[in-house]
Amino acid sequence: MQQDEAEKVVAALSELRLFAHLYRGGVNRFGVRVVLSDGREALWDVDGAAGLEAQVMANGVLVGFVPRIPGSETFTIEQTVAAIATATYT
Repeated sequence: MQQDEAEKVVAALSELRLFAHLYRGGVNRFGVRVVLSDGREALWDVDGAAGLEAQVMANGVLVGFVPRIPGSETFTIEQTVAAIATATYT
């Protein structure tokens, strides 16, 4: 995810009252960090691979995963926001 795209996704998620932040995963690697109500966090699209997926973390430990959403490599900003906002985190 490009930085400007990640910033737009974060802004849109914040408007939906989700705790979303820009995540810097390394040099020129950006994603979206969403804080979940139970204290876990979802790190969306931080691995640089094509498509939208998330790692679910608790206290820095991987505790879950949202698999790549088919077709998400061509999502618009609005589709990306909808996918993140409605994701099921197990």
